[in-house]
Amino acid sequence: MHPIAHIHTDFPTKFGIPRQSDIVESLKGTIVFEPPYRNGEALRGMEEFTHIWLIWEFSESKRDGWSPTVRPPRLGGNTRMGVFATRSPFRPNPVGLSVVKLDRVQLHTEQGPVLHVSGVDMMDGTPIFDIKPYIPYTDSHPEATGGFTDTINKQPLKVIFPNRLLSRIPAEKRQTLTEVLSLDPRPSYQNDPERIYGLSFAGFDIRFSVNKDTLVVGEIIPLNYSAK
Repeated sequence: MHPIAHIHTDFPTKFGIPRQSDIVESLKGTIVFEPPYRNGEALRGMEEFTHIWLIWEFSESKRDGWSPTVRPPRLGGNTRMGVFATRSPFRPNPVGLSVVKLDRVQLHTEQGPVLHVSGVDMMDGTPIFDIKPYIPYTDSHPEATGGFTDTINKQPLKVIFPNRLLSRIPAEKRQTLTEVLSLDPRPSYQNDPERIYGLSFAGFDIRFSVNKDTLVVGEIIPLNYSAK
């Protein structure tokens, strides 16, 4: 397979990206097609759908070989589960699947057709292999159970974001960043209250610490990066 498009988001690195799509509904992304696929006819009828499936590549998680079991971060990083019973990026084939909200189809740009989506869970530049419409009558199963994930009931963190720092973030991204931080970007096995973490988001390095159920932002450092 080869990429038909790439998605551009506010995350230049993997750290801090929501672990599933649509957890942070306001997280935006733009999908730009590769030149052979910049044909508006391929998107005819797409504007009638509210959501789409993205089939994409864990481009930063490629490795030789595979393991039949993995350690899901939400189980503390110590419990092993079968790789096919998880959404771990470390798979025989590094393929991801996400459902996102289709905000807008823009057919005529300098880069050809562009899709504007929200609820993303991908790093900037992630290759996309295919796009399919989300069809509620067949794709939605409210009665479904979630296996071991049903036992995870982690409450969002309280985020303390001083105004003098928050004001440096573009106004339209402040609420989104706060939601991302409240999900606790740290690996589940790290709980040192003295440790300072760095989250790259929308051109800034957000430095923070976590003590019990409270996350405190202590510093913001501009990065040489901007989402496309």
